[in-house]
Amino acid sequence: MSFTNKYVERVYNELAVKSADEKEFLQAVYEVFKAIEPALEGHPEYEKNGILERMVEPERFILFKVSWVDDQGKVRVNRAYRCQFNSAIGPYKGGLRLHPSVNASIIKFLGFEQTFKNSLTSLPMGGGKGGSDFDPKGKSDLEIMRFCQAFMTELYRHIGPDTDVPAGDIGVGAREVGYLFGQYKRIKNDFTGVLTGKGLTFGGSLARKEATGYGLCYFTREMLASKNTDFNGKKVVISGSGNVALYAMQKAQSLGARIIAMSDSSGYVVDENGLDFEVMRKLKEVDRKRIHEYCDLVKTATFHEGCRGIWTVPCDIALPCATQNEIDLESAKTLVANGCMCVSEGANMPSTAEAMDHFVSSGILYSPSKASNAGGVATSGLEMSQNSERLSWSFEEVDAKLEGIMKNIYKAAYDASCKYGYPGNLVVGANIAGFVKVAEAMIAQGVV
Repeated sequence: MSFTNKYVERVYNELAVKSADEKEFLQAVYEVFKAIEPALEGHPEYEKNGILERMVEPERFILFKVSWVDDQGKVRVNRAYRCQFNSAIGPYKGGLRLHPSVNASIIKFLGFEQTFKNSLTSLPMGGGKGGSDFDPKGKSDLEIMRFCQAFMTELYRHIGPDTDVPAGDIGVGAREVGYLFGQYKRIKNDFTGVLTGKGLTFGGSLARKEATGYGLCYFTREMLASKNTDFNGKKVVISGSGNVALYAMQKAQSLGARIIAMSDSSGYVVDENGLDFEVMRKLKEVDRKRIHEYCDLVKTATFHEGCRGIWTVPCDIALPCATQNEIDLESAKTLVANGCMCVSEGANMPSTAEAMDHFVSSGILYSPSKASNAGGVATSGLEMSQNSERLSWSFEEVDAKLEGIMKNIYKAAYDASCKYGYPGNLVVGANIAGFVKVAEAMIAQGVV
């Protein structure tokens, strides 16, 4: 790991010793630090105020157990976390992830990334993240309810509408948010906007479910426009088949694209004629079935085992929407060699550091997740505003605000890339644009 700025190098090396076993967190910090080096030149106030040292340490990191009872009457115990990373520009904001892979490193990386992503939205939200190694797959609704109630019985004391506002993430959808919100309300006797991603009948926002996928496509459309092209007629590969992937599929199709491949953890389906959104939505969102069953419904589609193989499918645009580090260097090289002109990230940090470097050096259009997948948290911020005002905006109003936010994020990232001498490099631009706002707020508030 090499840096040109001595301050950056010193802080990263110190962190690498203290957090040696947290590889995802160190990867996220390295990406940000490498990108923001140009912004530190000529600004000794950042080192004087210890900005980097303070920025890589969470303001609060909460570890707790969750004990619950399964349908057979057996007591189960999971480990859970809430990382309140940075509140310089607003209350902590970030999702809750339920997945067996969840550990301290992943939660810290997500909270750190969230700080800069939220900064880019221009909304007053700090960065946070949480979750548990509980796996909702294969669990009954009652088991999930009991887990969520036990989880919130501890979490409630650390959150609030002006302190920390969690939302959904992998494994946490409308069902889980509903159970979490119900338990918070029961304990606190308080109906507030303490969670986002709520159901429409109790304070949720229209377009929230679609927001990350739609926002990803709005951002990608701006990227494509910089090369005087658009989605129309493009072949698109999307990894994943959750909310982000599904609604990126819907929006990309509405913009004229042909979605030829999607995946889940078991493998991927390919149909050069284009996948059917309604069939896929019902299969994954309503019936909660595995993606190979799509081929039973659409006979022109084929299923392939192993989800990483999806990046061998030749395409014009790749939208990784599954999970972190799903694109390694080999996959990145394959995408570029097969003619992919644009990679826009919908998942959190889906490309390894080596893959990111290859995308940037190859000259294709490439956007890091903190910029292109910010639509979800942006709309969560809009849900917070609606809750505070006791109002409910129409789908069209929310969608229009989302589109405007994503256009502004692209402009901020692109303008920063030009200002600091890396025109068109959105990794540099997005990280600097997010960093500077947080750093200036931290300096203004003193050493806290």
